[in-house]
Amino acid sequence: MIQFQHILCPTDLSDASRPALRYAAAIAAWYDAQLTVLHVVPTFDAIQIPPGALGETVQLVYPATHAEVVAMLQQQAEATGATAVNPALEAKAGDATDLIVGRALTLQADLVVMGTHGRSGFNRLLYGSIAEQVLHRASCPVLAVPPHAPATADVTFKRVVCALDFSPASLQAVGFALDLARQANGALTVLHTVEWLPEEEPRVHTHFNVPEYRQHLIDDARARIMELIGDESQTWCAIEPVVTAGRAYREILRVAKERGADLIVMGTQGRGGIGLALAGSATQQVVRGAACPVLTVRGAP
Repeated sequence: MIQFQHILCPTDLSDASRPALRYAAAIAAWYDAQLTVLHVVPTFDAIQIPPGALGETVQLVYPATHAEVVAMLQQQAEATGATAVNPALEAKAGDATDLIVGRALTLQADLVVMGTHGRSGFNRLLYGSIAEQVLHRASCPVLAVPPHAPATADVTFKRVVCALDFSPASLQAVGFALDLARQANGALTVLHTVEWLPEEEPRVHTHFNVPEYRQHLIDDARARIMELIGDESQTWCAIEPVVTAGRAYREILRVAKERGADLIVMGTQGRGGIGLALAGSATQQVVRGAACPVLTVRGAP
């Protein structure tokens, strides 16, 4: 059974990060877990601004002090009701991604809860967001909460959609999804998407039946899902195996919307670098487009 003991919730103190803190506090209360709320700033030291013209003096800009940042964390915790679980409030200076990933390791956190801003555009495509970088580097599961996620004090996920591509990470994700749905006495949709083979028919001389082979892949995937979940799992909660054809992230978002999902669960392989940032991944696309929280589970090395 999943049992979260220490939850880390990084926040940028914006309104968009408040839903994530609400979810983190609710999960901490449900599992009687310790909650640490972290805000990272570039520096606490004074910053020198060079003179803009000859004769002007160097200006000093003083960022918020450590005590001021902790006070802002306390205000956000009070506004979201997180003070009910007596969270530890931490303010640190440095690179946000490195500090979040490192702090999760130091605390031995078994869940990171982060807000996503849902921004788009070239800068987001090229550099990625801090949340996306963390979900690909963190050794523990990451719950990405969109700013428009419904405000709730109830963390029992009644309708869970789990994306399965049969990779080691997605197999672990199925285990998480099964347990969360079981604890909520809810329903789980296990979704596999066949992405290979276009809709167009082949050239006449190829003698290759595309629709027939696509159906073979769909039937095979459905059989593998049923073998994976087994008879015993079906006594825990209602399980619906679904196999579709198309782009994986589009199908995940579509099925989650149709099922009114409270949670999407999927694996991430922990890849990074400029190739992933430019090309994107199904995980990133789902995190950006989901209307509900997305739990990503890192595959074993």
